[in-house]
Amino acid sequence: MKTFLDEDFLLQTKTAQRLYHDFAKAMPIIDYHNHLIPEQIANDINFENITQAWLYGDHYKWRAMRANGVNEKYITGNASDFEKFEKWAETVPYTMRNPLYHWTHLELQRYFNVNELLSGKTAHSVYDNCSAKLQTSEYSVRGLLRKMNIQVLCTTDDPVDNLEYHQQIAGSGFEIKALPAFRPDKAMNSDDISALNTYINKLEEVSNTSISSLQQYLDALKKRHDYFAQNGCSVSDHGLEQIYAEDYTEEEIVAIFGKIRANQAISHQENLKFKSAMLVYFAIWDHEKGWVQQYHLGALRNNNTRMLSQLGPDTGWDSIGDFSQARMLSKFLNRLDTNNQLAKTIIYNLNPADNELIATMIGNFNDGSVAGKVQFGSAWWFLDQKDGMIKQLNTLSNMGLISRMVGMLTDSRSFLSFPRHEYFRRIVCNLFGEDVENGELPGDLEWIGKIIQDICYFNAKNYFGW
Repeated sequence: MKTFLDEDFLLQTKTAQRLYHDFAKAMPIIDYHNHLIPEQIANDINFENITQAWLYGDHYKWRAMRANGVNEKYITGNASDFEKFEKWAETVPYTMRNPLYHWTHLELQRYFNVNELLSGKTAHSVYDNCSAKLQTSEYSVRGLLRKMNIQVLCTTDDPVDNLEYHQQIAGSGFEIKALPAFRPDKAMNSDDISALNTYINKLEEVSNTSISSLQQYLDALKKRHDYFAQNGCSVSDHGLEQIYAEDYTEEEIVAIFGKIRANQAISHQENLKFKSAMLVYFAIWDHEKGWVQQYHLGALRNNNTRMLSQLGPDTGWDSIGDFSQARMLSKFLNRLDTNNQLAKTIIYNLNPADNELIATMIGNFNDGSVAGKVQFGSAWWFLDQKDGMIKQLNTLSNMGLISRMVGMLTDSRSFLSFPRHEYFRRIVCNLFGEDVENGELPGDLEWIGKIIQDICYFNAKNYFGW
């Protein structure tokens, strides 16, 4: 019987072990999509305790605690930080076979050299040990990033953000690149006209201009796009239920924006046309600058309206949606490609039923100009666990070139989430190792090792140009 979480964790064959230890393990990390807070990096803060570093904002853990019958007081409520940690520790033994069990203990080992299993019995010792370390200079947020061999990371930033903390980081001499990513979802969300107008008013302030027409709106957004580029940004991102690709005319979008600015209701079809047009505008700007654009598709958000009203969004009430993706995605990509305006693109799906759909769709628009120009992004959110990763990797292998994949990302709000890259790398090495030992791939470990290093690091480095 193998030991839990030993050096050969997830590596089921000798070949897999060689591939991981000799080729994958030492590769630096490029984390091109996460939700880390730039201010915390700029100010190089120290968390007061492991609860602040680990449980604040982590709705993966929150959902598990709720499923385990933990009262909200100990999740997002007014319980003390230790009480919240204790409730999480008591929950951990019940997370067996959930990826949280692996991630929790990987993070304790990799950051804190804590090898004991977390439970209610060990809660006090683990809390005290980790919290004491987190208050030292070695365990500041920059120290935590250094521990994981991070080379580049990209946060997720709204067009109205002033990027002052990215500027502070860039001017501080910090050896890890911490770059912004352009996330304009609020700028195209015409589902809520009042909220969109509030956003436009904020954009007026930031851009020091009046916005009453569509052209003025686009000019102001384009200035923000340019500003992001001036501050090191070369990546955009969208979180959408599905791609919008309705037919529209410029005159229609001008008229729709006029209604929006007058706080008038728009029809369902006008809503779809406005979103469709905005996606195209953003994509054209991305192409002009040589950026990489990312599309996260398929989340059904804010399902529990009672809890949404109490806690707000991004607190653990989202799930996988069953949206129709193929036709509109094809139409959108084709429109850009036809006009030679299709930037390098990464598409992530949340519904595993769409794996084959996305894996075949990207092949329609890989035109030979760039290796892996259109990417099937790594398993996302509910799918970034062992089974989900294996399914995504196998689908990409069967229908595209896994050898050109740009690897893993954390998509996390936590500075302790980077062992997810290790988790991914072990799974990749195990897949290749099994194929070698089954005689399905040749035993050329130098070449296969190169492919694995490419997937882990070099493909992303070349693709993003960092």
